[in-house]
This record gives sequence, structure tokens and C-alpha cells, in this order.
Amino acid sequence: MAGILKVYSYNRCSTCRKALAWLTDRGIPHEVHDITLNPPSRDILFAAHQSLGNRKMLFNTSGQSYRAMGAAVVKALSDEEALDALAADGKLIKRPFVEVSSSTYLTGFKPDLWESALQG
Repeated sequence: MAGILKVYSYNRCSTCRKALAWLTDRGIPHEVHDITLNPPSRDILFAAHQSLGNRKMLFNTSGQSYRAMGAAVVKALSDEEALDALAADGKLIKRPFVEVSSSTYLTGFKPDLWESALQG
């Protein structure tokens, strides 16, 4: 890992708070962005989609915005439409959303996965 992580989070999200505490406890440099006010750009979301290989990993399927849209509607979106929707509403994005590098992204907080992705 090189550089400072960009962590897109929501201050009312307990998972985000756990993830940020985890990073701080390990001395991993990071900058926090409010995902509701400053969501990742469409270009970043496109790169994350390419990296993760599964657009479902980008969606916060338990969030209000997702439920308001409806799973069937989200499933019917093209990849382009899905990226547009995510870029327009940060609450649709699985959080925390972390840009490790221009080709490595993490969604959600799974300590074991984060440990392996961030070691080095």
C-alpha cells in the first residue's frame, strides 16, 4: 500500500466508525470524505466496478435509497445507468467505500479482507 487511503464514509454508520477506528488503531494514514456530501466520482466508481468485477458489491443493499429504488429496478439497470445512479446518490454506495489505489477498492468492512488488502 502506498499513499493515503481515501475513505468515503457516513458519520451515522456504525460500520464506518468501526472501520475508521480499525485504520487509526493500525496507524494507517487515511482521509475521510462524507459519502453523502462528496460521493466518489463516476470515474472512481467505474474503476471500482472494473476492479471488483461485480457491481452488486458497490450497492448498499440495506440502505433506504436502495430500498426506495427497489431491487428489481436496480437489477434491470445497465452498468452505465447503475454507475450514474451511484454517482448521484452516495447513500446507494456500500460503505465504507475505500480507494486504496487507482486499481484497488474495498467496500464494506471486513477486517480479514482489509488486513490482506492493506498489508505491505
